[in-house]
Amino acid sequence: MNAPAIYSLKGKRVFVAGHRGMAGSAIVRRLEREDCEILSIERAALDLRRQGDVEAWFAAHRPHAVFLAAGTVGGIMANATRPAEFLTDNLLIELNTIETAYRSGVEKLLFLGSSCIYPKFAAQPIREEELLTGALEPTNEPYAIAKIAGVKLCETYRRQYGSDFISAMPTNLFGPGDSYAPGSAHVLPALIDRAHKAKIEALSELVVWGSGTPRREFLYVDDLADACVFLMQRYSGPEHLNVGFGDDIAIADLAAMIANIVGFEGRIVLDPTKPDGTPRKLLDTGRLAAMGWRPKVDFSEGLSRAYRWYLDNVA
Repeated sequence: MNAPAIYSLKGKRVFVAGHRGMAGSAIVRRLEREDCEILSIERAALDLRRQGDVEAWFAAHRPHAVFLAAGTVGGIMANATRPAEFLTDNLLIELNTIETAYRSGVEKLLFLGSSCIYPKFAAQPIREEELLTGALEPTNEPYAIAKIAGVKLCETYRRQYGSDFISAMPTNLFGPGDSYAPGSAHVLPALIDRAHKAKIEALSELVVWGSGTPRREFLYVDDLADACVFLMQRYSGPEHLNVGFGDDIAIADLAAMIANIVGFEGRIVLDPTKPDGTPRKLLDTGRLAAMGWRPKVDFSEGLSRAYRWYLDNVA
């Protein structure tokens, strides 16, 4: 049984910050099923890193609710080569948007974090209480610190000002709108891109970074969007909530699944000289499940949909 609805989106002006990103665009698709007015704006027209611009936009459009899905994101290589950008961009976006939401009287805000906020060697599956109990994964520490700050902003604005600001921590996402940019893509889209190109070029090998042993959990992005709307309508509390699929997979096995879906028939070769990142990252989603929400898209089906979107929009 679902938790009771405590906030209605009906007739509300709902701002989706980051509507062109993978998560933001999925939230927009999900909100189209609600009786609300969706507000969005291109990054070129509103730089969320500029406080004055954010204040002026909020004053002009007066959103009732905000989904904060904007941010600078990327994979291991992007995090390693642009750490200051990942830290400062995300800090500025979060602070400007959350502060302005409070000052302009926004009724409710959902901040979209990341599972990288948890310690590198957190107990598995990772419960929400693991936050700040150990050292972070060094390869994405600046990004993680920025996301932790966003969680704490929501907590402290609730405690000091009574703002109904909540946080959701998704696991690794994939699906329509994902980034396939070389050097910045996350592991799943990077593997899709490389497997496809290996097939087209008739290569005999597909090289996979690392040992292949780290385990990762992946959630289809439209499921994440559904969970965000569910939480906006049914959750109000200081604790951030995990959003995940409930199962994980070794990177070597993921590569094999992707190769099969793409149709690459060569060998998969592991390169242990490249970094692995966190050994395992599986979220405990018991709290969200107890509220009545569960993912709907099977992982294999999600991979097939992601590859079809890649063929139509990237390849």
